[in-house]
Amino acid sequence: MIDETKIPTRDEIPEADKWDLSHLFVSTDKWSEDFAWIQATYPSLTSWKGRLSEAAATLAEMLEFEKTLDLKIERVAHFASLQLAEDSANPEYLARMGQLQNLLTTIGEATAFMGPEIQAIADDRFAQLLDDPALAAWRISLTKIRRMKPHVLSEKEERLLALGRSALDGYDDAFSQLTNVDMKFGLLVDEKGEERPLTQSSFGSFLVKRDHELRKRAFHQFYEEFQDHQFTLAAALSYSVKADVFRAKARNYPSAREASLFKDDIPVTVYDNLIASVRQNLSPLFRYYELRRRVLGLDELHHYDTYVPLVAEIETDVSFDEAIDKVLASLAPLGREYVDSLGAGLRGRWCDRYESKGKRSGAFSSGSYGAPPYILMNYKPDVFSDVYTLAHEAGHSMHTWLAQHTQRYQDSDYPIFLAEVASTFNEELLTHHLLAQTDDPKMRAYIINRQIDDIRGTLYRQTMFAEFEKVIHTIEESGEALTLDVFKSEYRKLLEAYFGDTVALDPQLDLECLRIPHFYSAFYVYKYATGVSAAIALAERVVASAPGAVEAYLGFLKSGGSKFPLETLQKAGVDMTTPAPVESTLALFERRVAELETLL
Repeated sequence: MIDETKIPTRDEIPEADKWDLSHLFVSTDKWSEDFAWIQATYPSLTSWKGRLSEAAATLAEMLEFEKTLDLKIERVAHFASLQLAEDSANPEYLARMGQLQNLLTTIGEATAFMGPEIQAIADDRFAQLLDDPALAAWRISLTKIRRMKPHVLSEKEERLLALGRSALDGYDDAFSQLTNVDMKFGLLVDEKGEERPLTQSSFGSFLVKRDHELRKRAFHQFYEEFQDHQFTLAAALSYSVKADVFRAKARNYPSAREASLFKDDIPVTVYDNLIASVRQNLSPLFRYYELRRRVLGLDELHHYDTYVPLVAEIETDVSFDEAIDKVLASLAPLGREYVDSLGAGLRGRWCDRYESKGKRSGAFSSGSYGAPPYILMNYKPDVFSDVYTLAHEAGHSMHTWLAQHTQRYQDSDYPIFLAEVASTFNEELLTHHLLAQTDDPKMRAYIINRQIDDIRGTLYRQTMFAEFEKVIHTIEESGEALTLDVFKSEYRKLLEAYFGDTVALDPQLDLECLRIPHFYSAFYVYKYATGVSAAIALAERVVASAPGAVEAYLGFLKSGGSKFPLETLQKAGVDMTTPAPVESTLALFERRVAELETLL
């Protein structure tokens, strides 16, 4: 077990609790060997310059060569990024990632001719090439490439954008280093009178404690550090938005938001309908906050009171291995192949389990073609939501696993819009499983409270985040300055709208807009909200044993990126072009709040 009185170093974590990266590279020497091969090989791509339209066989030859190169690059980058996630302060890992970023910039410069040259092929000639059997394996990806024609620039312009890529992305590295390495949140005396480190990872653990004063102290101490760095963080976020707007303008998109949505063929109406539907259904959320205030016996509810489970008697202590068992049992409706593959991976060191010094906060799943889909966790046995986090990341990993075992490399990579469906689907099956396992009203109340908080966090909260991203990009695009005061004031307006009069909003909460990592990768978070809506619809079909529901869902996972997201979901049984899935999820939220009121 991890000693909770201090954060262990990497060396103090047992090997069995770490991911096994030897599936990627058995040693760093082998990594360096492949890195050198990439350096020596990529210049050969220029031998196809000016020849891509001469014959289908020529274009196919270039694409196959590029694929061989990309497979190596992907694996080298995967290894370097996972090592850096293990310890963000390790100079060797930082140097390796810097090496890689520089090489990728150089490769991007050398291959800048490809996109413009493919787009320059006349329409009738392109149609002829696409019909040739030599390009049969590349029709899907070439069709997607061709769709980008209005936004591909000349070779010289593409070269300049490639050269500037790493510089334009510098804000993200600065944010990560500042928040994961440099910022120190100190120690906090817990409910047992013991000193524990307050960190990005442990903050959530303190917020689920029953002691109101402990939660309050954790909140204020945590945000004191952000207040000390608020101008630096505001500058990083401002430059993140500027980079988004620059790229969109450079590629002739009407806005940064439309640039982000175009690649997945998502109409802006999907984004706007989401915000409109949630805005029109805030009253059940306010009703829940008022229930929370009454049950917790508080004169007023603060943000730091919105995470503690309402059922005091059901505080949990679930080991990681027990969490695996719960997740696998909940996914049994998906069949033996799914469950066995996931179980072998989770027990076979796909997952890096616990917090350690310098380790990236939060959780993620990360895959590369032909290698295990690795999972990073910062698992806490006393935070029951971490069981849900494991189910969530396992959903991503199995999506990757099944897509890669079904699709060609060039068609396997699914967009994030679909990824969030697979992850939240698993959370829904976990909830159904846990509810079916208990007759205890208190346990049932606990699980329903968990589902309510999941929908609140994934649909309501992420929609608020999505609206914030829309607002700040619109401000930048209008020519106004994005200062610290602008960020805080715009975020305060949204806090007041989404919390109403039911929550007392501490001034420090305005700083939350500076600490959300996804804001530095804009127009991502709305996919959590659409994802949970689609996932609930699909999960209800599976749980109800609807004819063909399991096969349709597994087909969705296996399709990878072979179709655009909306078409993929329609084939699985959900139409996200209408507000119906979002409104159905909001209705479920309202029903669950009513049920929880009765149980409590």
